[in-house]
Amino acid sequence: MIEHVEIDGVRLFLSKPDDSAGTWIGQDEILQQLLACWLTIDEKDFPLSPRIVGAPGIGKTTLAVSAGRTRQQHVYIYQCTADTRPEDLLVTPVLAEDGKIKYHASPLVTAMVQGGICVLDEGNRMNEKSWASLAPLLDHRRYVESIVAGITIHAHRDFRCAVTMNDDESTFEIPDYILSRLQPKLTLGHPNRDDELRILRYHLPFAEAEMLNLTVAFLQQAHELNLDYSTRDGIHVLRYAMKRLVQDPSHPAGRDRLWAEALVACLGDEAADLQRESERRQRTLGGQNVPMGLGDFFFDPDDPLHPDALQDDDEDDDEFEDEEDDA
Repeated sequence: MIEHVEIDGVRLFLSKPDDSAGTWIGQDEILQQLLACWLTIDEKDFPLSPRIVGAPGIGKTTLAVSAGRTRQQHVYIYQCTADTRPEDLLVTPVLAEDGKIKYHASPLVTAMVQGGICVLDEGNRMNEKSWASLAPLLDHRRYVESIVAGITIHAHRDFRCAVTMNDDESTFEIPDYILSRLQPKLTLGHPNRDDELRILRYHLPFAEAEMLNLTVAFLQQAHELNLDYSTRDGIHVLRYAMKRLVQDPSHPAGRDRLWAEALVACLGDEAADLQRESERRQRTLGGQNVPMGLGDFFFDPDDPLHPDALQDDDEDDDEFEDEEDDA
């Protein structure tokens, strides 16, 4: 692995690539969409720099890393924050032991020089000044200018880039002239039940089937209600529940109670309320797993304010009006 390169007489010490597995499970279509963005189909063609948008914890970064592994390229991840400066994104001067200045290339610049892939993680946390320093990189010019080192750095032809963004409120609003460069927008949704179960089994192969099923059932219920509980949340709950089970395998409360305690510890009382409501409905309906709506979460089935009850009232009114018309 190359430790440093020289550009216009300036020695840059390079960052190390990400070494995580980055295995992608399910939702193959969006993986193919991302790989298509990075293709070049002519000598005059350039790769696209897409933005991957979705809820926190559903695997946006894993998707990008997996795409890089598919292309058999080194992947570099830069974590964007509200206080990221242009020099943090590009080249940072560091005082060495001998009193001289050493220039360290960021993961982004290292990927540019090495012909790797850079994932700008949570890009909507970064301010406009930092984004402005990347404008020439994200269009046909494909270079950045380091004011600190006094050099212009051109991207290798094999360099690729993607930006992940959470679909919640960002710290800074990304300017339109940057968004116009981060195209296309790839939206990542929650996995279906089978894929989510496979993901949990991949990360936690030691988990018991009962606790796996409890976790997947909870997550799928949350997804149906558009609640902010992700696969990553499920992994945390399941991991903690299994640790508690190993710690006390003869716990008198049983596995389901340990799992419920882990749910509260990781996600809070609101998550437990959702789980209890789901269990109550299943008991009421004789064990049938009927999907809940938002009205089911906030109202009892026999509550007159339940949306279904209101709808039934409307239907009764319509029938009454029809009878009057017939009369």
